Order: sequence, then C-alpha cells, then structure tokens
Amino acid sequence: MTVISKVKTTLATLKGNRGTLRLYGLQTMDQETKGVYREALAVTEKIISDLEGRVQILEYEEPQYKGN
Repeated sequence: MTVISKVKTTLATLKGNRGTLRLYGLQTMDQETKGVYREALAVTEKIISDLEGRVQILEYEEPQYKGN
C-alpha cells in the first residue's frame, strides 16, 4: 500500500467519523456533551483540512497517484 493510499484511507475514515460526531451532537440533549462533540468535530475538521492539503501535495509530487 502506497503512502498516498494510506493517507486517502485515513481521510475517508475521518470523514466518516465527522458524520458520526455531527449525528451524535444532534442526538444528545445535554449541552456539555454537545460542547464536547462540537470540540471534537472542530479538531476533526482541522485534521481533514490538513490531510486534504497533504493529498494535493502528494498528487503534485507523484502525478501517477492523482485520482487514485
């Protein structure tokens, strides 16, 4: 497995986790718990953004992996 495929797999997993965090945040009634989910979601969004940037760099440096 190439580095870019590992990064893309991690990115896809994180995007799934983002959806789960959003869902749990909507389902809970406790405000403190909602805050925890919002904070976790913000951290997850930052990581996703960083990894998307990394994918772009990897695809630029290794064009044969673009779109895979």
